[in-house]
Amino acid sequence: MASIFGHALTAVAIGSSFSKKIKSWKFWLLGILCSVIPDADVIGFQFGIPYESFWGHRGFSHSILFAVLFGILITALFYSKNFFSKKGVLYMVFFTLCTVSHALLDGLTNGGLGVALFSPFDNTRHFLPWRPIQVSPIGASRFFSHWGLRVIYSELYYIGIPALLYMVLMFLMKRFKNKDGAINKHKQ
Repeated sequence: MASIFGHALTAVAIGSSFSKKIKSWKFWLLGILCSVIPDADVIGFQFGIPYESFWGHRGFSHSILFAVLFGILITALFYSKNFFSKKGVLYMVFFTLCTVSHALLDGLTNGGLGVALFSPFDNTRHFLPWRPIQVSPIGASRFFSHWGLRVIYSELYYIGIPALLYMVLMFLMKRFKNKDGAINKHKQ
């Protein structure tokens, strides 16, 4: 898996695509929650659930269907007044993208058994064709080690730089759009 830091940064980058009108502290915190929640499946190890099981690590909680259902659930719970509106759809899209980004980042790692992206319809574990991200160790004590440092370097390069470039691009596109809109209003 990628680390909690890489997943959270990805949620922030995704959030930069959305309008200022729907962003709030709750928007950001829930987006980050969505980006890390699939790894709650590691609790299954404590109950003897095998890694490769449907409920195991990188199983159903890492699927596209789970991401869609979780995005809808988070919107229903925290934005119920907007649920049947354009804003509600935007929240669902954001929370779904944050959740599915977790599985995609895990599919880019160099360890584990793959990700059950298409579960429950197909429980085959998949990796993406390119796997440059160093897999993060499970557990905080293992993370603060030489292995964890390699993960951070890997994520800075393969997640941090692209996320930063994406956020700058979103900022510039919004700024250009706002200037263009102001220029057009001024001409009228």
